[in-house]
Amino acid sequence: MLRRYASYLPLLFTPAALALDLLAPDQHNLVFILSVVAIMPLAGYIGRATEQLAAHLGGGIGGLLNATFGNAAELIIGALALRKGLPDLVKASITGSIIGNVLLVFGAAALVGGMRFKVQRFNRTAAGLGTTMLLLSAIGLVVPAVFHRLAEARGPAPELTLDTEIAVVLFLTYCASLVFTLHTHRQFYGVADHEERPEGSVRAAVITLVAATAGVAVVSEVLVGAVAEAATAMGMTQLFVGVVIVALVGNAAEHYSAVVLASRDQMDAAIGIAVGSSTQIALFVAPVLVFLSYVLGPAPMDLLFTTFELVAIGLSVLSIAFIAHDGETHWMEGVQLLAVYAILALGFYFLPAS
Repeated sequence: MLRRYASYLPLLFTPAALALDLLAPDQHNLVFILSVVAIMPLAGYIGRATEQLAAHLGGGIGGLLNATFGNAAELIIGALALRKGLPDLVKASITGSIIGNVLLVFGAAALVGGMRFKVQRFNRTAAGLGTTMLLLSAIGLVVPAVFHRLAEARGPAPELTLDTEIAVVLFLTYCASLVFTLHTHRQFYGVADHEERPEGSVRAAVITLVAATAGVAVVSEVLVGAVAEAATAMGMTQLFVGVVIVALVGNAAEHYSAVVLASRDQMDAAIGIAVGSSTQIALFVAPVLVFLSYVLGPAPMDLLFTTFELVAIGLSVLSIAFIAHDGETHWMEGVQLLAVYAILALGFYFLPAS
């Protein structure tokens, strides 16, 4: 009984963040910190409710639910940041989600799992398909930046036509990947039609999903409103805040799940979460935010990432590809991935603001 009620304690940070924002709006640091802490459990409730609905409703609908709500926190934060005129923060959070999932999440999973099991194995075919899709995602994000730099060197700044068209290609590719994983080649991913029903009803899961999503939307409004002043007050750039802090907030529940699964020697699920979430960010969240920027933002968002962001994404994709190619991992590979993430995070921290 005590453990059951203890799981609701983190939700107390939500009213605390809202109250502080109303009563002391000048306390940007505290408002920002409380908002970050408050969003984490809410994102966890969204993830659990989505998984329950997916199990109840079957693989096809479940996959669509995961695509829609699996990154709800990132989408909501990104949409509100666009409305506030912070496209650079949005792009930084996209970068941070990609490198954080493949380096920090899978690195921690491999380290924790490797401490209990000498060697952990996973499906090479599924992992190879996942890393290939992630490579395609990286290409889709790198090409617009290279194009913009080359075009600007030869004449006037180009319009955003290429960025929007690439966003359409990325989104259509993600839709095709859903068909591939949930229908035509589901055997590679262990997607079953008849799985054991989880505890709880569909109605309870829907109520939890709606309430948690509304909570994330409210707290995200406070978070985005305080992020610029808080970053300046704490001596951090918006790029670092977006890449490291904001990116970790919405993915906290997935991070925890991957590490727990790895500790149980379920590395197929752990690498699926790490690589799949990064791919979903690049192929689904990023294009949707580009589309939303035409409606919400003062100006459409481009896909012009900074040079260091592109390097970080490329190194992250190469690292996970090398780790996953042999279908097995151990704790030292986890240390290596975490080391790469730490190096990149330090680089973002000390990189001067543009």
